Amino acid sequence: MGISVAEEEVQSPCVNICELSNDNTCNGCHRTLEEIGAWSFASDEERRQIIGNAKKRQVIANNG
Repeated sequence: MGISVAEEEVQSPCVNICELSNDNTCNGCHRTLEEIGAWSFASDEERRQIIGNAKKRQVIANNG
């Protein structure tokens, strides 16, 4: 039996474009500086929330 998607460790959304905008949001992964710093200590649930927030920021950035 394999590992289900829910059991897999949530991977970093980093795309190696590490450049902060004026509001301290990464232009590559759209995480805030605070979220980037918290990533290593975050649970998978917290990581999913961070990714969700980053995706929302990406949509806004691309449509803004």
